[in-house]
Amino acid sequence: MIYSVRGKLIHKETMLAVIECGGVGYACRTTFSTMSRLGDVGSEERLFTYLNVREDSAELFGFYDMQELNCFKMLLTVSGVGPKAALAILSDTDPQRFALTVASGESKPLTKTKGVGPKLAQRIVLELKDKIAKENISGEVYQAASDIQLAGNDGVSEAVSALMVLGYSQSEAASAISKVSPELPSSEIIKQALKIIGSSMK
Repeated sequence: MIYSVRGKLIHKETMLAVIECGGVGYACRTTFSTMSRLGDVGSEERLFTYLNVREDSAELFGFYDMQELNCFKMLLTVSGVGPKAALAILSDTDPQRFALTVASGESKPLTKTKGVGPKLAQRIVLELKDKIAKENISGEVYQAASDIQLAGNDGVSEAVSALMVLGYSQSEAASAISKVSPELPSSEIIKQALKIIGSSMK
């Protein structure tokens, strides 16, 4: 499995970036969000990747950060959602909003993506919430919220759940959110917590 590619960006077009590594150009299909964060052709870039192999083809998908890649992989587990649909959804929403949508159980925001109707949007939310439940994340969310003595705060609980949807551990989510004001909207709590986690990794 190709974890990531890093090298010179040699080509850009709609939802496609080609990065040259060791003399080989890797064509990575991607989202509008990732495209907007890439520099000009000739710049040094890194994309986290996912290789999708089918009987008749193999396609490489690239993302600017692990959060977007995690959301992409989660979407592919939903019946009826293929790579193209997953890219379209993540082009219309960022990982934070996507995770919050799943965590809160609200499917309507997903229907703004072309080709995603109410039924598919509901399936995405239901199947991903079920996946989270099977992995006992729901219990961990309560524990994480309890760890920061804010278990009764819906905004904090939603933020913890959203961060765990993005792939962060219970302790990482609780630690970051404990440094953010619980009075903020859940979406803002998520954004600030991600900044805190990001700065701690530098």
